Amino acid sequence: MDELKISPADPRGSPAKDQQAAGVGILLQIMMLVLSFVLGHVLRRHRFYYLPEASASLLIGLIVGGLANISNTENSIRAWFNFHEEFFFLFLLPPIIFQSGFSLQPKPFFSNFGAIVTFAIFGTFVASVVTGILVYLGGITYLIYKLPFVECLMFGALISATDPVTVLSIFQELGTDVNLYALVFGESVLNDAMAISLYRTMSMVRSHMSSDQSYFMVVVRFLETFVGSLSAGVGVGFISALLFKYAGLDIDNLQNLECCLFVLFPYFSYMLAEGLGLSGIVSILFTGIVMKHYSFSNLSENSQKFVSAFFHLISSLAETFVFIYMGFDIAMEKHSWSHVGFIFFSILFIGVARAANVFSCAYLVNLVRPAHRKIPMKHQKALWYSGLRGAMAFALALQSIHDLPEGHGQTIFTATTSIVVLTVLLIGGSTGTMLEALEVVGDDHDGPLGESLETNNTYRAPRYEGEPSSGNRFKMKLKELRESAASFTEIDRNYLTPFFTSQNGDEDEHAELFGDSRRGGYH
Repeated sequence: MDELKISPADPRGSPAKDQQAAGVGILLQIMMLVLSFVLGHVLRRHRFYYLPEASASLLIGLIVGGLANISNTENSIRAWFNFHEEFFFLFLLPPIIFQSGFSLQPKPFFSNFGAIVTFAIFGTFVASVVTGILVYLGGITYLIYKLPFVECLMFGALISATDPVTVLSIFQELGTDVNLYALVFGESVLNDAMAISLYRTMSMVRSHMSSDQSYFMVVVRFLETFVGSLSAGVGVGFISALLFKYAGLDIDNLQNLECCLFVLFPYFSYMLAEGLGLSGIVSILFTGIVMKHYSFSNLSENSQKFVSAFFHLISSLAETFVFIYMGFDIAMEKHSWSHVGFIFFSILFIGVARAANVFSCAYLVNLVRPAHRKIPMKHQKALWYSGLRGAMAFALALQSIHDLPEGHGQTIFTATTSIVVLTVLLIGGSTGTMLEALEVVGDDHDGPLGESLETNNTYRAPRYEGEPSSGNRFKMKLKELRESAASFTEIDRNYLTPFFTSQNGDEDEHAELFGDSRRGGYH
């Protein structure tokens, strides 16, 4: 594994001692993973919401790193428990992001799709810009450590990546409104893709900054990255759906091949985007959404069970290891604590930026929604509170150490790790209390909001009077397509699902296929 990169062998050492040290390092990581899963299970079983699983993993990493720091084993442990940000982006984040897209529930997600896109795309942009501007203004007024404007925007982009793993697990345990869960989960799924695209765009602007650099070209470059990555992911997903539909791999003696191909397609999508200079994270996210919606139904029943369990398994391992490593690295790394004011005010700034994101987007969404579907204020407050930071912000901050010179990256990394620890421990630990205070625990799922999920997914079959000629039939098809273009659900059920899957578009079959959820919050 890449995280166990063997450092140059000591001339006085021997290969046997190097191998022994590597074994001890791997053993330490396995022990921490086992402890995290066992402790998480005990906490969940006893409904102790003040220390969620992610927080427990982070604390285990902090404790082990702290013990290593005060002992004489720091150098040897660091040598075998060290990896670069490439390991995050190539091995840990892909399964996490893919599982996020793969585990989407289509009905609540697409019924709230407009709101989710508003929060994830426009809201993340607002949060990034507001954070960057506030950090820059704080610098020029000598309130905090001064950074160049583009680097402030880079910091705003990376710190706007929310990671509500902790919050969602508690949402699921306590039972909250299905629409609130869909908004938080959907925003987090698309938010990471938006944040990484913004960060890389700002990084490109900084490295190619010139007097004739226009903001128009910056926008074009961002759209090129985001839309290109989205297209690559959706394209790979559709190709996989057609392959599994027509290749006839769902027979008993080919199920192993079927599962292997299904597991390889996400990484193919990721590496394709990276090879084209796009964002692999964005690509694999939309591959996950498309493969679950279309490719998954073309698999045999046994293969469906296997791939669902497999991706859930590796994403759980990756998430737990990320939080362990974050805690370990925070304790072991030499941080730039000389700019404590930067850390303190950054926490305030991201709170303000999160508020600007949530409340402005909720206002826009409520302008176009009917009265019974407006986002209530208590849900808006829950959305604002659930914006904790995690793996993506940490990985981008780790990359900023190499991207930004003169210690600026180190300052951003220290601030980001501090924000991650505070938000995961404080917000994660107080989420249960927050849900009860806002009275969103056990919201009625059968009220108007719940009913709207059904009404938004109704299917109206095309009606024909008599037997029209071929020309009239073509015109009627065009008219039917224009009418159904107003609803993605109808397009999906009329055209995409029959073309890419073996299903006949029947509503009950469709609902049965996508109705099962491993997340109790939807039931």
